[in-house]
Amino acid sequence: MVNATRVEVRRGKNESAASLLRRFTRRAQGLGLVRLMRKKRYYEREKSKNVDHKRALVSLERKANYNELVKLGKIDPTARRTRGR
Repeated sequence: MVNATRVEVRRGKNESAASLLRRFTRRAQGLGLVRLMRKKRYYEREKSKNVDHKRALVSLERKANYNELVKLGKIDPTARRTRGR
């Protein structure tokens, strides 16, 4: 990691190991390290602008088609669709 953040927690005089660990965890969460590590857990390649653009066009076309079918009265927009149930 290039932008490494150091989290250091020193044990108090009468502090138990559990409370020390709890304090460390809270500090790491406060810095956003837990969220960052979960995000970096699996590498996901960034999609090119062209792929994103094509996906957006497909989505817009689907929405337009749906709205057209609603206008023609072939689809009832108030009816909810359930998947596989």
